[in-house]
Amino acid sequence: MQAVILAAGLGTRMKDLTASTPKPLLKIGEKTLLEYKLENLPGEINEVILVVGYLGDQIKATFGERHLGKKITYVEQKELKGTGHALSLCKPFLRGRFLILMGDDLYAKEDLQKLISYPLSVLGCELPEDILGGKRAEIKVDREGNMIAIDERAEAKRGMLENAAAYVLDESYFDYPLQLADPTSREFGLPQTMAQMVEDGKAVRVVRATWWKKIACPEDLRF
Repeated sequence: MQAVILAAGLGTRMKDLTASTPKPLLKIGEKTLLEYKLENLPGEINEVILVVGYLGDQIKATFGERHLGKKITYVEQKELKGTGHALSLCKPFLRGRFLILMGDDLYAKEDLQKLISYPLSVLGCELPEDILGGKRAEIKVDREGNMIAIDERAEAKRGMLENAAAYVLDESYFDYPLQLADPTSREFGLPQTMAQMVEDGKAVRVVRATWWKKIACPEDLRF
């Protein structure tokens, strides 16, 4: 099975830390974010497709063509047109089902293992009680535990299931046209494109995360 890791972003919210280092190579302790991610991949993953962009040569130099016994294939996203566009660049290299992860988020290995046990799936994380206010990407779930939709601009509330941006999809994803992340955006969103699969009757299982860490600012590297 293959995994796609989207690691092309500029990391501007990390301020000076990404002036000369791509965000996936920032460290927590002695390891980079990307090392943690590669170590937590399920054993079934035998190839990783890394979508690189900003300072991508540093990522290539660090991990080479193999890491931890897994083949690494690099795809360059020259224009940052969103996660949907980034995944579309990988189409020539993908076969069957594949796992998709964001390059700067950290996930629990057991959650990813459960995620790949379903034909199609998405990872959601329940908001803690002390998180209120602001906008979050909410996954709406039916009684069977499958995704109904993702509302990217939902008002944060206790118990909301937030999109943790980890997915299992298959090649049928590429049968659907790319969709803008929102009407005012110039970027194509992976969730918005995936939503067409749900509308078409495909069952996308929602897996509840036991742990998820979004690295959005310098303070998030200290925990």
